[in-house]
Amino acid sequence: MKIEMLAECGWLSVNHVGEQLCGDNVAVVDPNEHCRIFVLADGMGSGVKANILSTLTAKMLSVMLANKVDFDECLRTVIRTLPICSERHVAYSTFTVVKVDYGYHVTVYNYDNPTPFLIHDGKSVPLDFTVVEVEGKKIQMAWFDADYEDCIVTMSDGTINAGMGVTLNYGWQLPQIMEFMEHNYRKGMSAKALATILVDRCNALYGYAPGDDTTCGVVRIRETEQVNVMFGPPVRKEDDKVMAEQFFNQEGKHIVCGGTTAKVAAAWLGKEIVPDSVNMDETIPPMSLIEGVDLVTEGLITMKRVVEYAENYLGTNSEYFNWNYSLDGASLIASALFEEATCIRFYVGCAVNDAYEEDGAVSFREKMDLTDRLIQLLNQMGKTTETIYY
Repeated sequence: MKIEMLAECGWLSVNHVGEQLCGDNVAVVDPNEHCRIFVLADGMGSGVKANILSTLTAKMLSVMLANKVDFDECLRTVIRTLPICSERHVAYSTFTVVKVDYGYHVTVYNYDNPTPFLIHDGKSVPLDFTVVEVEGKKIQMAWFDADYEDCIVTMSDGTINAGMGVTLNYGWQLPQIMEFMEHNYRKGMSAKALATILVDRCNALYGYAPGDDTTCGVVRIRETEQVNVMFGPPVRKEDDKVMAEQFFNQEGKHIVCGGTTAKVAAAWLGKEIVPDSVNMDETIPPMSLIEGVDLVTEGLITMKRVVEYAENYLGTNSEYFNWNYSLDGASLIASALFEEATCIRFYVGCAVNDAYEEDGAVSFREKMDLTDRLIQLLNQMGKTTETIYY
């Protein structure tokens, strides 16, 4: 597999206590295969009005910048277009823009959001901003060439207000946030994981009743990484070797799901299946070991849990601290697919398996539905997927 680099974007928000809608909004667009634009907007106040302001701002900036409109004109358009708040009589939304041209030249624009910073070589470092004035607004601008594993951390002001009058006298200051992120960073962490760690901490400082919408968005420069998943045996026994050969000829990590599937993999490799009694979870069936395979798990029950984790990952990501630090089969698959992989190839066998229940057709339909749902969720995460059926 050819190793390339890309800009991985991850973000997480918690709403102002009592509000159904978040006043912060994130937009990500890819104008072409060599560019990615990330926008985090924070609308004035909270609730519906703030949501409208931030949504309009994020959408307009991302679309106009993607169409190569000058930034000055983008800002003027946003100022003219935003609706006027009936209470404050102003149209107001702060924003941060991170534009990555694959090469990897990064441009950052920041208007009234907490100042973005960089995690470089495991250290939190400030960006070298220049302040310019556009339409009477002071905009921070920075340009730099990113290195592999650089992470640009962006925030709404709910982060620096976290804990104000609750657990902290004056909120959480930017130097403290930078120190916290540096302390909790480890190489290889996904953009979503970094955002989750910061927002979770802010939520705790608020006493889990946030006094402001709080969002963290991270843009991480990373290498592409492929993960291959084989799930279920082929319809025709003679296709076992074809499926296994195509699966193992791919570069990247190899995951085998299901007892019968494991037998197909072991036969092709000429290796034994060894039960793994370590890292067992009472709710998830135990794993196995096959020399030459990175991960061997049970099939249907394990994949059900993976899909549950994926749905949660795209929502509150509240389960992150469970699966990310667990060593059962579902947790390890979730880590490989959500955190490590950028592109995932599924090799799905369509044979009806009677091992789960009396009506093998039911388990077959459930397996196919689970596979389709997981692929859908992975695509929503921004992963590239490919599926081959046998």
